[in-house]
Amino acid sequence: MSAAMEWIEDRVPGSSTLLVMLPGAGDGAQDFVRHGMLAALRESGAPVDVIAADARSSDYLDKSVIPRLHEQVITPALARRPQRLWLLGISLGGMGAALYARAHPGEVAGLILLAPFFAVRGAIAQVTRAGGLDAWQPGPIAADDEERQLLAWLKAYRLDAPAPAIHLGYGTTDRYAPASLLLAARLPAVQVATCDGGHDWPTWRLLWQRMLSHGPLGSALHAPGGPAHRIAVREIAKK
Repeated sequence: MSAAMEWIEDRVPGSSTLLVMLPGAGDGAQDFVRHGMLAALRESGAPVDVIAADARSSDYLDKSVIPRLHEQVITPALARRPQRLWLLGISLGGMGAALYARAHPGEVAGLILLAPFFAVRGAIAQVTRAGGLDAWQPGPIAADDEERQLLAWLKAYRLDAPAPAIHLGYGTTDRYAPASLLLAARLPAVQVATCDGGHDWPTWRLLWQRMLSHGPLGSALHAPGGPAHRIAVREIAKK
């Protein structure tokens, strides 16, 4: 029996895009409201539906967040209104977003990764010493080594692939910046946003505002927005 997942849902009329937000370790769905991430999106005038999901560190580390997110949140939401799917992940949520895209190829239009945590520092250092993702040769990877599998997926990522588009943001003094630097080297500069700052909400909000102004979600972010909507916390009953 899968545990019920809680989330915050904020929808606008006529949206063709669903953005699912995943928090980092120690944070939850309410933090996207508390730190102004949803408000910044609405102020941009973007007619984008949003679901901010609750996920604990243990959910990411045991990978249970992927099937729960798919079965309890994303599949029902897209069944109600077919839309293109984008994922935004912060820190450990960035790992979750990338893992979801890897598990569901072709189903995610884009990823917005803010200060993503992809692997422990030792694994990131190994790739860095090899000369980056392009030069790194992962060799055989154990079936349960999700971090190296994810790094190998990022290595194989093709910029000319139809999906997902990847947009990256990170603070220049973030303690996890080496992982972002590896990914940034494989992305066009227009898809990478940086600012002074560390691994914290003020930095992530500033990066998010810059990304909104440059429109990483494409035309959906610049179409006329709908009226403001009440944000409600919802919970799916346990199956």
